[in-house]
Amino acid sequence: MVGLSPISALPPSGQRAVARCDLLGRAPYSDDTDGLFRPYLGAGYRATLDRIAGWMDEAGMSVRVDAVGNVVGRYEGTVPDAPSLLIGSHVDSVRNGGRYDGMLGVILGVEVVAGFARAGRRFPFAIEVIGFGDEEGSRFPAAMLTSRTVAGVRDGFDLSMADRDGVTLAEALAEFGLDLAGIDEARIAPDRVLAYVEAHIEQGPVLEAEGRAVGVVSAIAAQHRYRVTMQGMAGHAGTIAMHLRRDALAAAAEAIGTVERVGNAGPADLVATVGRLEVQPGAANVVPGDVMFTIDVRAGTNAVRDAAARAIIDDIRQIAARRDIILDVTLQQDLDATPCDPRLTVLMEQAVADVTGTPARVLVSGAGHDAMVMAHRVPVSMLFIRCEKGISHNPAEAVTAADVEVALRALTDFVCLFERRS
Repeated sequence: MVGLSPISALPPSGQRAVARCDLLGRAPYSDDTDGLFRPYLGAGYRATLDRIAGWMDEAGMSVRVDAVGNVVGRYEGTVPDAPSLLIGSHVDSVRNGGRYDGMLGVILGVEVVAGFARAGRRFPFAIEVIGFGDEEGSRFPAAMLTSRTVAGVRDGFDLSMADRDGVTLAEALAEFGLDLAGIDEARIAPDRVLAYVEAHIEQGPVLEAEGRAVGVVSAIAAQHRYRVTMQGMAGHAGTIAMHLRRDALAAAAEAIGTVERVGNAGPADLVATVGRLEVQPGAANVVPGDVMFTIDVRAGTNAVRDAAARAIIDDIRQIAARRDIILDVTLQQDLDATPCDPRLTVLMEQAVADVTGTPARVLVSGAGHDAMVMAHRVPVSMLFIRCEKGISHNPAEAVTAADVEVALRALTDFVCLFERRS
């Protein structure tokens, strides 16, 4: 465990939460020296867990790293070994990511507990703070691996899946010092966790446009994520006539146009994105023979998402057939639209109103969160925090200490309201 940092001497506050996120946004807490990239189980990840564990310990929590590498701090209640109210988010990041996505929710959980410990206040339930190790899927070809394990939703959790360097998930876990035989020990029993609460930057422009520091999430949008491969025939760019080509990139370009067209034709809550594209052999004078790209389809309801996804895949199959391209489409992520617990949403709305003096803004999250996986196991609630221009997954991601202070006060009030309801 590392020693105390200067910001640890500050009292719990929005300012300290921001400062801690800023500290974790650079080396040695990043695998890149010129930006933030914190993939699951990497060197920066290990340093980050060590630092967060130190802050949890300072806040009066017992600390452990669970069987899949999540960091968990526990603040005991007045009743020994009582079930817990779980507060958390994720600690991993995308490549060249922002400092507050995920991490702010974990640090706010630590600040909430530090405030109660400072006041000598405990509850008839424990408070646990969890930093999930993998939400983004930035290392392995699946997302939310660790919250899936905690929630007991192990679909897509394949120990043989490999990162870009060929390291399998099993190898990475073992190298990190985790026992593969004990992975299921990270799963929570529903009677041991009363609810899961997640604070997160909005990653959208609504709160900023309306001049609000925070908002309450009512539901999380449905998602489908696909991996598409198109195999044609590579050949010399100067000698293969146009009408004889099986150009995988030209086929992919047409397919990408289909993704955008279907996304634009749907209702306002439908979005469709191609976020990754790989071309082989990738030479200027060679007709591309192999292409891989991803498709991300999201909507407020399963029905809208599914209809759009079917339209996109049907069109891509026709494109491949017409161009004599071998096609493979693999569904990598299937997340249903997830409503937050209505009773907890009411409590969060009350907490926001208590702190701001105005009725809470309630909105749907277009981004996915660990909360949508945890909802399979326990009731969930989410608090959104305004971020500048709605920018996220970008070094320009920004929040203000004043807004984070409002979020900290709202979460603190939520815990108190939760105690009264319990």
